[in-house]
Amino acid sequence: MTQAPLYILGIDTSCDDTGVGIVELKADGSVQVRANRIWTQAVHAQYGGVMPELASREHVERIDGVMVDALAEAGLQVSDIGAVAATSGPGLVGALLVGLMYGKGLAQALDVPFFAAHHLEGHIFAAASEDNLQAPYLALVVSGGHTHLFDVPEEGKYILVGATRDDAAGEAFDKIARLAGLGYPGGPAIAEAALRGNPDAVPFKEPLQGQKAFEFSFSGLKTAALLAHKAGAKPDDLAASFQRAAVHVLVKTTRRAAEAYGRQTVVVSGGVAANTALREAFQSTHLHVVFPGKGLNTDNGAMIALAGAAALRAGRAPSLLAAGATAYAPLANG
Repeated sequence: MTQAPLYILGIDTSCDDTGVGIVELKADGSVQVRANRIWTQAVHAQYGGVMPELASREHVERIDGVMVDALAEAGLQVSDIGAVAATSGPGLVGALLVGLMYGKGLAQALDVPFFAAHHLEGHIFAAASEDNLQAPYLALVVSGGHTHLFDVPEEGKYILVGATRDDAAGEAFDKIARLAGLGYPGGPAIAEAALRGNPDAVPFKEPLQGQKAFEFSFSGLKTAALLAHKAGAKPDDLAASFQRAAVHVLVKTTRRAAEAYGRQTVVVSGGVAANTALREAFQSTHLHVVFPGKGLNTDNGAMIALAGAAALRAGRAPSLLAAGATAYAPLANG
């Protein structure tokens, strides 16, 4: 491992958040988040979803300022940075390229190692770093673009256990929030409305009930929500009923997988992991469930810096500067 302590700067521009974070890799191999700055793009709210070209432009305009803020939060100069990591995929290619090229240029200018990071691995490390967690464990990444369940038998090895057949969970939250006129992004909007609603008002059927696999599906819930909306369901009731149904299937499927794979510890990360109802449901199980710390649920640069720290701890070779952005990049390697 590179001599520690070492400051690693991470960049994530995979979608609509411009994130720059800095972590300190200490001599004993532990890590500490020193800064985590995020510029959340508000321009997409009027469209009810992310507009890729606008996202790319916003990243270009904001990334310098976000990096300056991150360095100030950490109390560091740019010359103190000892390694750089940036998301290379999956994500919107145009958006990814902004952070990826910025990170490469910075690493080259500082003459420090550069690591092209996997976005989902970043999400996993955002939670795993909370307990300095050691494999084996299960990892559920649940966000606007992903609903993936991995078995992690050893650090750096990921076996895909199950994934969504259609919409990601966060995408379903966004679509149903837009349907009910609750606003964007849908996750916080649904969670807030659900506090006022009746979760028994709309009888959602459990997706993939009786399956032997560990897959997820949210298209049926989305269709049921549309029918309920047309039938006159109140927005708050629709939100509460949908949230309970989505949380139930996420927790039930993950619990079954944990039993099948003999895992007692589960990492739950991604934007939907911030949902209070989901957290409470997982915490009521017999599992040891680890969530990301404050500010690390949604896309951010600190999680990418944490992925870079893991690469350094494992003695991985730095990435080539020719590494490109990839819209679809499977994490499973086992």
